[in-house]
Amino acid sequence: MEDVVVSSGSIHEEKLYDLVNQYQAPLLRMCYLYLQDTSLAEDAVQETFIKAYKALDQFRGESSEKTWLMRIAINTCRDMQRTGWFRHVDRSISPDSLPTAAAPFDEIDEEITIAIMKLPRKCKEIFMLRYYQGMSVTEIAASLDVTPSTISNQLARAKKKLRIVLKGGTFHG
Repeated sequence: MEDVVVSSGSIHEEKLYDLVNQYQAPLLRMCYLYLQDTSLAEDAVQETFIKAYKALDQFRGESSEKTWLMRIAINTCRDMQRTGWFRHVDRSISPDSLPTAAAPFDEIDEEITIAIMKLPRKCKEIFMLRYYQGMSVTEIAASLDVTPSTISNQLARAKKKLRIVLKGGTFHG
């Protein structure tokens, strides 16, 4: 993904530059895990920053910048998945095709990542935000616009489903 170049020196442009420098890599990784396509993930990250730039005046600081950007990115990924052609493309994922992680994957991490990708969307979302982005339950709740107790309950259900998948089973519902 090309780095965003911000010219001149308006306050908004400087803020965007700071946001891109700080959050581009984590957003790209999260969007890739969500969309399972490098080009689409790059597009989603770019769209996230465009939307954030346009909404900088409305950001009141009620959540962290990371939480705010993750919420925009998740909504952008969801919008992209709603398009008709997206549902007809093979989105199989392999850990080798993931954008560079902060730390190298070991074999068990790869197995877990593949198992997470087999989970329903809500479960994947919560795992990505909690364990790949290091967000707290409160931050995830703010990103997804739900209560922290809802996130805690969904996280518990997601862990149960992940255990089933890791044991080679399937689940219903």
